[in-house]
Amino acid sequence: MAVDNQAVRRHLTEFASSRRGVEAYVEPPTNVTATTIILIAHDGEWTRRAAGSRQGAFELARSLGVPVYDVNQTGYPNRMREWNSRQRRKD
Repeated sequence: MAVDNQAVRRHLTEFASSRRGVEAYVEPPTNVTATTIILIAHDGEWTRRAAGSRQGAFELARSLGVPVYDVNQTGYPNRMREWNSRQRRKD
């Protein structure tokens, strides 16, 4: 899967710089997706992009100046699930 690294960097930079308390979580590749990085803000709002590789995802998150975690070790924060629930209720 080809990843447009510049587009990914632009999107994640904009997200991280326009929200408070952003943390990054690196997700492993699956049969249908590449390694991904998900940024989660203080209120649970999130965005996900393909990162190409695990190392690249960690390096990208560090370059954004946000804490970065391996989702296999930490799981997802509750605030993300709560945000998803709020969004579903809006629809």
